[in-house]
Parts: sequence; structure tokens; C-alpha cells
Amino acid sequence: MNHVPQRTTQRMNFWKDGLRLLCVRLDNLGDVLMTTPAFRALKTTWPAAHLTLLTSSAGAAIAKFIPEIDQVISFDVPWVAGQQQQPDQVIDLGNRLRSHQFDAAIVFTVQSQNPLPAAMLCYLAGIPRVLGYCRENPYQLMTDWVPDPEILVATRHEVIRQLELVREIGCHTTNRSLSLTRSIADQQRVRQQLTTAGLDLQRPWLVLHPGVSEEKRRYPAEQFVQALLPLMQDSGYQVVLTGSKSEQSLTSQIQHQLTGRAVDLAGQLSLGELAALLAEAPLLIANNTGPVHMAAALGTPVVVLYAKTNPQHTPWQVPSRVLYFDVPMALRSKNKLLQQFPEPAEPTASLETIVRAVHDLMAQWQPIA
Repeated sequence: MNHVPQRTTQRMNFWKDGLRLLCVRLDNLGDVLMTTPAFRALKTTWPAAHLTLLTSSAGAAIAKFIPEIDQVISFDVPWVAGQQQQPDQVIDLGNRLRSHQFDAAIVFTVQSQNPLPAAMLCYLAGIPRVLGYCRENPYQLMTDWVPDPEILVATRHEVIRQLELVREIGCHTTNRSLSLTRSIADQQRVRQQLTTAGLDLQRPWLVLHPGVSEEKRRYPAEQFVQALLPLMQDSGYQVVLTGSKSEQSLTSQIQHQLTGRAVDLAGQLSLGELAALLAEAPLLIANNTGPVHMAAALGTPVVVLYAKTNPQHTPWQVPSRVLYFDVPMALRSKNKLLQQFPEPAEPTASLETIVRAVHDLMAQWQPIA
């Protein structure tokens, strides 16, 4: 006779439909998108569960396009890079979470992150059950501790990592695609912008998103230009540049080097309009950054210039080419876990591999009727 361990039995007796769950995902837009299959698993298994997402301001921006999320709380915590908060603001957040009277929390982290600050926040908020990965024993901070099997380097895709976490509480889904909705209104506005800018949707075109939040993950602008020029001159590709307002100088520089024959929409699109553009686009070229995961959610092929950090963030379930490049020594993370990268990381990014990847992925493209 098989005996189920007592702790497993207690876990399964607690986690059930109808709970008010706090889903903690405190990092970036792309990380939130890669967690959406896990959100779907929760909602598929427990349709009456109420999911509140605690996330960064960047994560909150995309959350309204994720149908599995019922409510969003936005806060940029001080233990995520680039955020500045005072101690009393973090205490206020804990009190705010306490007022929601959550039944349980699930802490979603990448392999290189420490979940204990988020677990402590849940503890101070009086949330009685907390599920998450942790390398060391978290004791009372995490009632439902899953020992993290990924220690020195990530061995699973981020999507799989989070799906396997919620499987610990009995949640499953057969649909493992990323979740992202878009509106007809955004689609119509984007088509009008492209037409006004002179883009011919009956000819080959692609989107280039050259920016990224971390300098170490940025492929050099001049190398993007060197790859795009032959595509435009020899194969007639049209290029649409995208980015935030803060990236307008970067996209303007690239547009100028492309002799003005690219359409620059940086700083002109809402997040919903960017999603609509990526859904329309035959192809996206980008660094390893949030729009790559938006494109993957929308089924748009991707060529990603991939810095050797966080190997688990490649495009999910979409035609893609991943071209690797080294992070400059001066920019490498102080986090030892992010200094590990599985080798050989091939093919490497170059003018030739970018051009070949574009041609490979565009081979089956047909213009919109």
C-alpha cells in the first residue's frame, strides 16, 4: 500500500477552489508573461479562485492584458534592481496586503532570485500559507516550501519552472501558451499609423526593438544596422522601429544610419498598440526583452539577440532563432548564479547569422489579404 507523506496530504487538503490567492511576481514584464501558463493552470483547476497579482509597475502595465488575473497590486520592491523605496513604504505595503485577507500566496521567482524577502512580506501581511521555491529551509516564512533544484544554473525554461511549482498544489493545464489579449481598436489604430507612415503591408517588413532595460543585454546598435542594411537593400525589407520614449535617441540613431528608410514609432505606442503591432508583424528582431515574450504570446516569429545571462528566457512556443553574444566583462552581474551559462551557446550573433535567421523565418510569410 502506498503511503502519501503527511506534509503532502496536509498541503493538498488546504489548497482548493475558491481561495483568495496572492500571486507574487515582482520583476519584469516578460517574467509576468512567462508566468501566465501557471496562472492559467490555477484558473483551470480552480475556476472560483480569485487571483491578485502583486508585481512591479512594469509587470502591472501588462497585467491588464492577462485575462487570468482578477486584480493587480503594483509596487516596486527595493530588492529588485533599480528600485528605490523607503522602509515605511514597504511596511505600508504589508499592511495593505493584510487588509485583503488573502488565504494564501504563491511566490514566483527566477532561479537566480532569493524568494525570502517576498516570503517575509507575506509573513508580515499575515498570509497563512505561502508556496514557493527556496534553496535553503525558509522555516515559518514559507509553509509550502519546494526545495529549488536549480542551484548554479537554470535547467528548465521559466514557463516550465512555474508550471511545476503550481503542480505541487495540484494545478494543471493542457494549454501552455503565453496569455496576452489585444483589442480591435488598438489593431485599427496601428494599421492606420503604418499606412500613414507609408508602409506597404503587401511587401516584406519586420519590427526591430533595439532597446532593453539592462545594458548588459543590449546588442550594439551599429551591428543591428549592419544586419538590416543588406536586408533592406537586397531583399526589399521595410523596417519599423519600436521602443519607449527613453529609447527614442537610440531608435533615431538607427533610423538615421538606415538613411531614413525605416519607420520610427518609438515613444508613440501604448502597450496595447505595441501588442497589436507585434500581432500584425511578420517578424520581430530584438534583444532578450519583454516584447520578445509579447511576440511569443501572439504567435509572431522572433529573432532574438541573446546575451549570455538567464538562459531560461528564450522565446516560448513560437518559431524563433536565438543568436548568442557575450556580456562584456565590465557589465557582468555580481550575482554568481547569473555568471553561469550553459555552453556551447550557439549559434553566435553576427551579421551573417541575423540575415540568415530572418530569411529562414520569413520563408513562409504571406501578405495580409
